[in-house]
Amino acid sequence: MALPVLSSSGVKFRRVLAHFPQELSLAFAYGSGVFRQAGASAGHGENNMLDFVFAVDDSVTWHMMNLLKNRSHYSFLKLFGPKQISSIQSYGAGIYYNTLVPCNGRMIKYGVISTDTLIDDLLHWKTLYVAGRLQKPVKILTQNENSKLQAALVSNLKSAVTAAFLMLPESFSEEDLYMQIAGLSYSGDFRMVIGEDRSKVQNIVKPNVPHFQKLYSNILQDCPQVVYKHHLGRLEIDKSPEGQFTQLMALPRTLQQKITYLVDPPGKNRDVEEILLQVAHDPDCGFVVHQGISGIVRSSSIVQSAKTILTAAARVVPSSPVPVPDEPRDCRQQGCVLGSPVASCKPF
Repeated sequence: MALPVLSSSGVKFRRVLAHFPQELSLAFAYGSGVFRQAGASAGHGENNMLDFVFAVDDSVTWHMMNLLKNRSHYSFLKLFGPKQISSIQSYGAGIYYNTLVPCNGRMIKYGVISTDTLIDDLLHWKTLYVAGRLQKPVKILTQNENSKLQAALVSNLKSAVTAAFLMLPESFSEEDLYMQIAGLSYSGDFRMVIGEDRSKVQNIVKPNVPHFQKLYSNILQDCPQVVYKHHLGRLEIDKSPEGQFTQLMALPRTLQQKITYLVDPPGKNRDVEEILLQVAHDPDCGFVVHQGISGIVRSSSIVQSAKTILTAAARVVPSSPVPVPDEPRDCRQQGCVLGSPVASCKPF
């Protein structure tokens, strides 16, 4: 089963890719600059920052080439070279972000992650950082023929459905399911407490239900544990202990380990299957799963946010028609021609 490619005009996003080294195993755009969101920012999609993730097979080589093309995108860390940048990338969620980059008349942010790290996150939810973004609608811009990556992308969607089932009642709407899925990667994220809009999940899902359906309808139709009443937009799942045990055993490895840690008293060292069987009989099974997910997200979001201080620090931001929080500097000082078909900032 191939990952659905969401239809919409991707020309403006692919034009951005032309500014970067082309050795990408996967590139996608995501967020409010790509898909309409409800709430305060809904009317400002054309001004919102465009967010990208680039997966690369060799991070050191890719950063070396990107430093030659786009040196001004990097913070002071560019002084230490591509090996050190790649080393910093490996911490936290394994992704390195360059932010507030002017490109083709828009501000963009892009993250670089190694293909192996991405596959590990998709399969095992080691950090649920990029995997969580790929559980929501994204715009795939390019993808190579890596069959392992393709299988991991689909596995991630199936895992999201399984985890959501465990936290939902016996009968629920499609929108309930997508709200639960979209909220997985925000569970435990400290930014949802101190900075982000608390209605963010609802704002993501409500205007984009058709996009979620395109991502998940085949998985729901093929799942033996759910009755999918597509014409009614309703689903019914098996909430028996046996059904929940089957779902728990299908969860990604890191989440199983987190659940085991939460439930098993120190020193008993029971095997994972025995503990998950106990959880399957627990009336609070869904809460335990939620706590396990929160534990994964909390640690990765804290480290990643701290790392962003380094990757964004002391980077000069050229002026742009897009409002940015930092004081802009005269774009002409860096040779940046915003609004032209191939606008970009020259390295300094």
